[in-house]
Amino acid sequence: MNYLASVGSYAIMIREVFKKPTKWRIMKSLIFKEIDELIFSSLGIIIFISFFIGAVVAIQTALNLTNPLIPRNLIGFATRQSVILEFAPTFVSIIMAGKVGSYITSSIGTMRVTEQIDALEVMGVNSLNYLVFPKIIAMLFYPFAIAISMYVGIFGGWMAGVFGGFLTSEDFITGLQTDFVPFHIAYAFVKTLIFAFVIATIPSFHGFYMRGGALEVGKASTTAFVWTSVVIIILNYILTQLLLG
Repeated sequence: MNYLASVGSYAIMIREVFKKPTKWRIMKSLIFKEIDELIFSSLGIIIFISFFIGAVVAIQTALNLTNPLIPRNLIGFATRQSVILEFAPTFVSIIMAGKVGSYITSSIGTMRVTEQIDALEVMGVNSLNYLVFPKIIAMLFYPFAIAISMYVGIFGGWMAGVFGGFLTSEDFITGLQTDFVPFHIAYAFVKTLIFAFVIATIPSFHGFYMRGGALEVGKASTTAFVWTSVVIIILNYILTQLLLG
């Protein structure tokens, strides 16, 4: 019953986020601040992780191609498919659930503990719209970060494959172009947008409705990361079945 109550509270929160909007003059500055905090400040870790993920995928594929009859350009094909379909949109999103989600939960939770949210509501401000809506809009730019992740991941695979002596640059590029399906890019971006909404709202829910002191803020951040990751994994299965099945 507690889980059902939480789902209901989450749905009510989403409805309240879009009611009684804050003035655009104020909201605009909040959105730009969130874009900087949630997206641009995360590009470094996204690029770092994506590069080595692509490199590891290329090396592992190359080391498992023991049959001389299998063409080496399969390394490029496997790297492209792995990075675009799964590693960039899903694996990076779980990393972002830890980094961005913890930041969202702790920042809103701290405002709850210090009664800043109560002060907003006393002044007649829709605190959910003021705090959560800018984060949702900022996360709409998340596919931009995932596009960079895809490029860097494939580039990492190319560097690991070519400079590791597993194949030539021409073979890798041939593998990248083999049986390319443009819909796979659209599929990855659809997943990314849905994951972005989840990353913005579930940590906000745990931060906004938490009770207690500083210790409970840390617990709420951990709980938010766990549930965000669980929802991302479940949605990943559902969306894959719907879009590719």
